[in-house]
Amino acid sequence: MNQENYKLCEKLISSTYVQQGSQAKRMHENKVRQLLEQRKWPEQGWDDQTIEILLSDLAAMDSNNFIDNCGVGEREARLASQLVARRHYRLAHGIGRSGDIAAIQPKAAGSSLMMKLTNSMVLDVIRQSGKSEGGCRYLFAFSISVHSAQAAFVVPMATGMALTLTLLAFRQKRPQAKYVLWPRIDQKSCFKAMQTAGFISVVIENKLEGDELRTDLAATEQKIDELGADNIVCIYTTTSCFAPRVPDRLEEVAKICATHNIPHLVNNAYGVQSTKCMHLIEQAARVGRLDIFVQSTDKNFLVPIGGAVIAGFEGKLLEEISKSYPGRASAAPTMDMFITLLSLGSSGYLKLCRERKELYSYLKAEMVKCASHHGQRVLETPHNPISIAMTLDGLDRDEATQLGSMLFTRFVSGTRVIAKGVIQTVNNHEFTGFGSHCDHYPHTYLTAAAAVGLRKEEVDQFIQRLDKVLAKCLKRASSHSGAASNGKMD
Repeated sequence: MNQENYKLCEKLISSTYVQQGSQAKRMHENKVRQLLEQRKWPEQGWDDQTIEILLSDLAAMDSNNFIDNCGVGEREARLASQLVARRHYRLAHGIGRSGDIAAIQPKAAGSSLMMKLTNSMVLDVIRQSGKSEGGCRYLFAFSISVHSAQAAFVVPMATGMALTLTLLAFRQKRPQAKYVLWPRIDQKSCFKAMQTAGFISVVIENKLEGDELRTDLAATEQKIDELGADNIVCIYTTTSCFAPRVPDRLEEVAKICATHNIPHLVNNAYGVQSTKCMHLIEQAARVGRLDIFVQSTDKNFLVPIGGAVIAGFEGKLLEEISKSYPGRASAAPTMDMFITLLSLGSSGYLKLCRERKELYSYLKAEMVKCASHHGQRVLETPHNPISIAMTLDGLDRDEATQLGSMLFTRFVSGTRVIAKGVIQTVNNHEFTGFGSHCDHYPHTYLTAAAAVGLRKEEVDQFIQRLDKVLAKCLKRASSHSGAASNGKMD
């Protein structure tokens, strides 16, 4: 209500009570005013009521919610189900226009405002900086920020398609180029992103260093010499990945890209939650060339799957990518981010990131104990800050697969069991040892990840169930091996 209506209320009930209510409303409005003025991620999370009041106000600004609206177009944000209307807070116009996903919609001032505020907060998430290390906000900034990022926006598609969109935008800048150099990472969506964009994938096999799989810089340079720098769309690297694969050598690759004038795209799928991954991106941009980095909304910010954040160091390039998106887009991923960022605040997210880092150490220590108990070991992958791998030596492919199935039926999700020698074809490209990021990794193994949102009780439950399942599988494998040996002796 406005002040005039509050005055009218005083004719019905005590003015003291009305003024109290008015003051309470102003507290909500002050938070909204600060958000509009600063366009920064609030340090302290908002209560649900304030968020819902703001969403209601934004929805009232969209034409489908105008009381006297007369819509005679083919797209008027009409909703048949009130359940759907409530789910989306009656914001049904989506975001963007046919020529630019970041453009303002005349019919949807509220949705457009939500989109602009979300993108501003997302950029603040990525590049938060402060002049002092005192206080929660500045501690957070010095922990994970990419200070020099110039632009970021949410797209209503998961990471793989966001990478495809970026690659297609690169085509406009390098129309003659057709090759993408890609240090191998065995995730289908990463590979398919290049194929869907219509490029030729040049797989750079990784080097085994100890237990870790790392970027082969010499092989990358060799491919540039062989194919010609002008014929290369970009070098497409990765930060967050499954162990024993570790983040690519971004600084060294960035220097190579700068030397040869080749764009550099980074798949930072779940790297925002990791200080190490974000530091690699900032350093790579500082010492060489890094154009765009893409991250998942669900993996980093605990929202439903369906969105990604495209960020980079040149505003014009980001604008070109946003304009390459055809048509309008769903506002659902943007709204999910809008609500979640306001709800958590930077201090709430910092707390989750701190807990994640602590639980990584706890998970690794517990896996070391479990592995040692069964004659296995945790692979040494110190450059991977999120994923942990443990050997399953003594299990053949079928036995390892069965172990993974047994864990799944015991409600353990997220683990990956990788057996040696698996051959898989992805978009007509045959990968040997698929899942292990190289042709012949010396161990069968399983992975587990300490990602943001993980709870200590989940770690404890996982270790208990893994211990029991591993004991059964190793015992069965040992008996099979013994029986086979006896058969040979006979």
